[in-house]
Amino acid sequence: MNRLGTALIVLAAAALCSCGGQDIPRTEINVTTTAEVTAVQTASVQQTETETAADTAGKTEVTDMSETEKSTAAAKEVPAETVSRAEQLLSELTLREKVGQLFMARFDSIIYDDNGDHYVQAMDDALRDSIGQYPVGGFIAMGANISGEEQITRLNADVSALYDKVKPFICTDEEGGFVARIANSGCIDVPSFPSMSIIAAEGDVGKASEVGRTIGGYLKRLGFHLDLAPVADVNTNPLNIVIGARAFGSDPERAAEFVSAVVDGLHESGIMSCLKHFPGHGDTAEDTHFMTAAVNKTWEEMKECELIPFIGSLDKTDMIMAAHIIAPKVTGDDTPASLSRTLLTEKLRNELGYDGVIITDGLSMEAINKYYTSEECCIRAIQAGADILLKPTKDHEAFEAVQKAVEDGVITQERLDESVLRILRLKEKYGLLG
Repeated sequence: MNRLGTALIVLAAAALCSCGGQDIPRTEINVTTTAEVTAVQTASVQQTETETAADTAGKTEVTDMSETEKSTAAAKEVPAETVSRAEQLLSELTLREKVGQLFMARFDSIIYDDNGDHYVQAMDDALRDSIGQYPVGGFIAMGANISGEEQITRLNADVSALYDKVKPFICTDEEGGFVARIANSGCIDVPSFPSMSIIAAEGDVGKASEVGRTIGGYLKRLGFHLDLAPVADVNTNPLNIVIGARAFGSDPERAAEFVSAVVDGLHESGIMSCLKHFPGHGDTAEDTHFMTAAVNKTWEEMKECELIPFIGSLDKTDMIMAAHIIAPKVTGDDTPASLSRTLLTEKLRNELGYDGVIITDGLSMEAINKYYTSEECCIRAIQAGADILLKPTKDHEAFEAVQKAVEDGVITQERLDESVLRILRLKEKYGLLG
């Protein structure tokens, strides 16, 4: 055997030793040809490559699994999106309970299905049973419901106690001046303020804060949550018979400062505010309690005057009250603002960016009552973008009509939930959710 043959035999033996991991005696090596040695070498290389590939694949698989596990672990560490109490309750309420949230009723009317003064001043079986059948989301106390501090405080507490998951709003009109159900009751000793035009004429914005803070303080003590105030109208029409001295004057910028100060004062006392009467009742000559009233200005003209106090407090007020005035140069028709999608949704919500609660003015007022049934005006107000229906002429009929409208798709479930969620969020903010 020549040197080449010997070398090949040695090389083959080394290759076999590296595979087996043990020394092999030379006498057991039986390779006789170069071709066979080459074949052994080739097989060895192929085996090594196969093992390397398998090992690499295995490592890749392990790496992939590791990354998957890491992703899963990371996903578990990301906190789930927090669901607010308002959102949780929205999913729990029945249809009838949701519809109820849209209504702000009189204590009297929830029993008698009208807006007469029946002087309901205490909890009894009739009131309890009526609330059970018509679980309205709020109540407004009128003068006929107030006969003393202890009496109204007990009535408010007893009504609230009937509600479990979602407490009702309990409100009144306490502007100061001649619109003040508590201060002018003659039976409750609280500070009394002059009309807001006089407050503004004194020139001290701090006085307006004091008005809000003081009124808010005694409303809170009596068990109220919401004041349907301040008046944000600009009194620009000398023939105006309904706003007049209730407004902070005829200068829109100055009125805006005083409106904002009253809102701040109410909030300091823990009471919700409501700007009224959108889009501005100050340039009318009629009283919507008795007849139709109109503002004959364009939207741009109103933005230069009537709307300024509203815009100035959009980001802080809890509610805005929609008036029953018509604005034909804005809407193109004689639809009252309270029932107008143009004014409530397109203008107030979409253009001005207001996403708080919209409440209608009283739906038993003649500007509405003369032209619409209780059922019609309530359905149209919700379709237009209102959230709360303030004392319709007949609560029972209106309640059933709105529920049926949702069941029939006249009011969509989405539209209903939109309003209910706004209301629940506001109630959550003020601690009215169970």
